Amino acid sequence: MDVGRQLMLINGQWVESSDGEFIPVENPSRKGSIIGEVPRSRAVDVDRAVRAAAKAFEDWKRVSPRERGKLMIKMGEALEVKANEIARIIALETGNAIRTQSRPEAMLTADIFRYFGGVASEIKGETIPLGENHLSYSRREPIGVVGGIVPWNSPAGLAALKIAMAITAGNTLVLKPSSEAPLAVLRVAEICSEILPPGTLNVVTGTGSECGIPLARHPLVRKLSFTGSHEIGKTIMEAAAERIVPVTLELGGKSPQIVFPDADELQVVDGVFLAMRFTRQGQSCTAGSRLFLHESIYDSFLEKLVKKLKNLKIGDPLDESTDMGALINRTQFEKVCSYVEDGIRQKGARLLAGGLPPKEGPLSQGYFMEPTVFSNVDNDWRIAREEIFGPVLVAIPWNEEEEAIRMANESHYGLAAFIWTHDIGKALRTAHRIESGWVQINQGVGIVPGQSYGGFKQSGFGREYSLEGMLESFTQRKSITVNLQF
Repeated sequence: MDVGRQLMLINGQWVESSDGEFIPVENPSRKGSIIGEVPRSRAVDVDRAVRAAAKAFEDWKRVSPRERGKLMIKMGEALEVKANEIARIIALETGNAIRTQSRPEAMLTADIFRYFGGVASEIKGETIPLGENHLSYSRREPIGVVGGIVPWNSPAGLAALKIAMAITAGNTLVLKPSSEAPLAVLRVAEICSEILPPGTLNVVTGTGSECGIPLARHPLVRKLSFTGSHEIGKTIMEAAAERIVPVTLELGGKSPQIVFPDADELQVVDGVFLAMRFTRQGQSCTAGSRLFLHESIYDSFLEKLVKKLKNLKIGDPLDESTDMGALINRTQFEKVCSYVEDGIRQKGARLLAGGLPPKEGPLSQGYFMEPTVFSNVDNDWRIAREEIFGPVLVAIPWNEEEEAIRMANESHYGLAAFIWTHDIGKALRTAHRIESGWVQINQGVGIVPGQSYGGFKQSGFGREYSLEGMLESFTQRKSITVNLQF
């Protein structure tokens, strides 16, 4: 499947960049194979998009929330019709297996639009009882032009989130997808552009330095919403600080999974596997990559987990029988390999599964890695502290509950956490003490629209995915008081 040369969306038109340059998009499962090209936009192109969004905002902010919601639902239905096409594009450009990852992401994309379309009428304020002689009330108003930047690991789903939240709230949007995975985002935008007024949604493609930074620093951008690494998040925050504009940051994690001694069973193994996001090659900010196992079940639990991993089929993302695909690119591939090498060198560490990738055979043709598990890991090792963003799980033993919670919180990240036990009181007590913005008990699934999602500490701030997140992050409150005796 060759997607071919694509254009970007500015003011309802599909255009090239000002200088006519393009960026190739590689297929991660076939090293060096180019599946498409997108415009290489720079500051002048970003300026065109932002100015189009600013002009469109004057009319769009006057559309009632209910009517905006109807359009979101319409887009959700249109995206579901095209879900399989979008899934194939996601699989091609990200390396994510179509059955386990790309098709569910395409369906989630449609669901996100439907959810925000359904809650659009809840964009409302309150009245304040100041007595019979005053009318005092608040309004939720849109902020203006939003600059949205999304990463490559879940491009369509995260693009849908930025689009639906910003535009449902009455803002207009300039969206920049990752240059590694822009194709599915452009397809989603194409479907949306057939329904939305011109300029409401704009998509510019390019590199972070040439396109993303000019977007973050543009004087007409009134709100920034960024999902990605905490290193780039700092740059986005600095750009926001220059102009005092609000910013939402979702910046990854090193999420703990705590397994209590009563949870040494196959359904928990399945849940831990799911929470680690192995079928997305561990390329998820919510991946539960630090597995804290009670000493009494340490060996038996890992034995069951390793057995499950050995049955995974790794290979062509477009093959319906594939469980796990490829890492996104050579840079990420080499980075993950360096972490594996570091783990192997650690004295006392045991490599139970996976390791360095094969240099021969079918898997050597792409950026494929086997699911990797290290045991006997100390919580202060590099592989236990830094976000690897690959299929690498570290298993750390514990004895006392206080010890498990302390080690789980010894991280500068605080995005997600997973707790496994039949004792619901113990589970809730632990959940309340874990320093993470999103905690799951006895399940390892992903985000569901309607859940307020975001991080603590260096995992960022602000909330998304929910009505509350949209109101807090994409509207501003205005208070109005009328003296009725005047």
